[in-house]
Amino acid sequence: MTKVFIGGSRKISRLGGDVRQRLDRIIEKRLPVVIGDANGADKAVQAYLHQQGYGLVEVFCADEAPRNKVGEWPSRPVRPSHPKRDFDYYATKDRQMAREATVGLMLWDGESRGTLLNILRLVAQQKPVVVYVAPEKVFVDVRRVRDFERLAAKLDRTAASRLQEQAFSEGLVAQVEPQPQLRL
Repeated sequence: MTKVFIGGSRKISRLGGDVRQRLDRIIEKRLPVVIGDANGADKAVQAYLHQQGYGLVEVFCADEAPRNKVGEWPSRPVRPSHPKRDFDYYATKDRQMAREATVGLMLWDGESRGTLLNILRLVAQQKPVVVYVAPEKVFVDVRRVRDFERLAAKLDRTAASRLQEQAFSEGLVAQVEPQPQLRL
């Protein structure tokens, strides 16, 4: 059964009509959704799903209780390996959602490293991702490393370097080989 990992940038707090249409299709098909508890895209999507009365949602969190949970859905705490509330602390739940989902819908502001890593986590597992690139107001299908590289090419040098560092630390680049080394 298809399970959708929905995530996105914290800078995205409003959903345009085109994004709501995609969410409506998920609702119509009654696809289970896994989503995080962050401000921004997570919270905005939760609010929309709740407004539509959609119940097939599970909210993942790194803490005992979600930071944001708009509906009366189940929540799933995923324990980080360390107590410091840093990037990796919250990425623990993202890695779990990427493992459990079969497809992804990501809302990207054109900058967020966390959103790009979620896309790469899914692609590394041969799971297709539809990415809404908010600055351009377009949807992009990401199925292969080449697709991901075209998307990541929009990053500045510093952001690309930080993304590549994190991807290497998670072993994501090795998972998407034998293609040439990931170029960001």
